Amino acid sequence: MSMQNSLTKVNAESRVGAHMNINQDWKKVLMFGAFGAAAYLLLSGKRAAGMASAGVGLAALASEHPDKFEQFWNQAPEYLDRGHRIVNGIQSLVERITEHAQNWQQMRNRMGGDFQNKPY
Repeated sequence: MSMQNSLTKVNAESRVGAHMNINQDWKKVLMFGAFGAAAYLLLSGKRAAGMASAGVGLAALASEHPDKFEQFWNQAPEYLDRGHRIVNGIQSLVERITEHAQNWQQMRNRMGGDFQNKPY
């Protein structure tokens, strides 16, 4: 094999390798883009669009890493239970803060005088 043929073959192999790498990278870009869009949409109040985008991200994750997705799927009830407990804890904290704020506001109103909101 001549030097020119060897270089041509190496260039062709490197292009094929780069092409295969690009073919794999689009899945990662799709997955991270979909999860990022889902987070933005959920935080901005567009729940249906956020859930759809999260579904696209999960589908890309499942096609990229089927073994990890199966592990996640099997542990999903535990994750949902933890998330439910966290949300309930935050909700009770917000309720207690609201209750204390209302009590404090009532005390301020009863005391009157210097504590009232007066325009300056």
